[in-house]
Amino acid sequence: MDSTEETTITETNIEETTGDVSEEPKTTSLVPIDEYLAAGVHIGTQQKTENMMKFVYRVRTDGLYVLDIQATDERIKLAANFLSKYDPQRILVVSARQYGQFPAKMFAKAIGAKSMVGRFIPGTLTNPAIESFYEPDVVIVTDPTGDAQVIKETVNVGIPVVALCDTNNMTSNVDLVIPTNNKGRKALSLVYWLLAREISKSNDSMFTYELEDFEAGV
Repeated sequence: MDSTEETTITETNIEETTGDVSEEPKTTSLVPIDEYLAAGVHIGTQQKTENMMKFVYRVRTDGLYVLDIQATDERIKLAANFLSKYDPQRILVVSARQYGQFPAKMFAKAIGAKSMVGRFIPGTLTNPAIESFYEPDVVIVTDPTGDAQVIKETVNVGIPVVALCDTNNMTSNVDLVIPTNNKGRKALSLVYWLLAREISKSNDSMFTYELEDFEAGV
């Protein structure tokens, strides 16, 4: 079995335990579609991988791949439902990408998770001898490319990965994909804010943050 097949099976297992989005009745989106568009959540890159093609809505004349906003909305709901089943203190969110660092830290603060942003120290998840060693139950990565070392270590220790994935990302070792622009400041802020809000709602926890609280400075 190749890695792509393994990812498909893993995502199927997650959907079986949290509810298959494709079979749910149509519901309203988490925010108006215009807010997704204004944040540029749908703006992909001029590269695409076979893994991400199912989340692509269309290709523009300039070669830019555009993501399906409905798929993004559904996957945020699915990911929030999945993550809400974990103790927040055992959730780790990481971001090497600059614009993902502030919203990742705010996400962790809002739900009581742990964040590691900037350079990830190799061995953090696998080597008990180093000072930064940590054992999460699930990891959220902002970009499978920039956070490749984190994903490599999650594979070694056997914990699931939720990843924000753009059109150019490989998803072979990702357990649950959230298709989104993972390079834009506003897009990352919106996705992390929605994830935190929906997890808090599922856990009946207080959530007092506005979207602006998750937006990093320019």
